[in-house]
Amino acid sequence: MVMGGLPVRRVLVKGPSMSPTLQHGDVVVVVGKWPKPGDVVLVTWDDRPGQVSVKRAKEPSEQGWHVEGDNPFASTDSRTLGPARVHAVVMFRLWPRPGRL
Repeated sequence: MVMGGLPVRRVLVKGPSMSPTLQHGDVVVVVGKWPKPGDVVLVTWDDRPGQVSVKRAKEPSEQGWHVEGDNPFASTDSRTLGPARVHAVVMFRLWPRPGRL
């Protein structure tokens, strides 16, 4: 569950898929903990090794989590890739506008 063996990590957001919640270039803090629907999460897909994405957790399934970007016009997510593996929950934005999500 904890990516890289660390309980807390900083992650740089790339791309427009989580706009307006998060913007390209935002730095967020993630914590390895169990997600709940509605959380913003750090995920991977088995079909895309090496790709790590930030998405919104919608609902759990037997194969993983259904996740979607907040910007449906600029997000590749569970609607096309299927269930994702959640590794951590985004707790807050560190930069440029610090605050909880």
